[in-house]
Amino acid sequence: MADPNGLLAAGGDISPDRLLDAYRHGIFPWYGDGQPVLWWSPDPRMVLFVDEFRVSRSLAKTIRRRKFEVRVDTAFREVMENCSTTLRNGQSGTWITPPLIDAYQALHRRGHAHSVEAWLDGELVGGLYGVTLGRMFYGESMFAHESDASKVALAHLVDIGRRNGIPMIDCQQETAHLASLGARPIRRREFAKRLAALVHSPEPEGAWAAVPALDALA
Repeated sequence: MADPNGLLAAGGDISPDRLLDAYRHGIFPWYGDGQPVLWWSPDPRMVLFVDEFRVSRSLAKTIRRRKFEVRVDTAFREVMENCSTTLRNGQSGTWITPPLIDAYQALHRRGHAHSVEAWLDGELVGGLYGVTLGRMFYGESMFAHESDASKVALAHLVDIGRRNGIPMIDCQQETAHLASLGARPIRRREFAKRLAALVHSPEPEGAWAAVPALDALA
């Protein structure tokens, strides 16, 4: 559908196998309480090519100071829960419902969903999560309770991509915040072509096993 942009279907379930099949085709679920599962593939599609990530002076300073301890996959559910309670402009509720959290937790156990987390004095203060298939990462949501916390997590995700041959991060919807970090819209046809190659590429071994130093980005 053109209005709303990219709505493909309603119904079905959010089992791990169905979710993975949807992501292989560039389709993601997005719906609220009381709605059927709604499946989307917008055109254009907002993506972040890792080589186009923009690091502002203030973000580079925060990275150099090592203000946050960054961890990978140590608090996946907590990241999703924090994303679900973060207020966002233009949204009165959340699509990250308890059943959706359970579904992505199942993907996490299978090794297909990951979180990058920013910690301050032992407290989770920012992070992001998403789905990975082959050499493709689908960003789902992020949150920050401290300035730059989610941006530092994204910078680490970008560095993971650079080091492991993951060239593109799906951002789904176009926002000014994502554009300020270097993301840009591309046509769905181009997205689908790139996606087809990336999801069928071998997943890099050990990509999520260690946190990179980020010296190159800072």
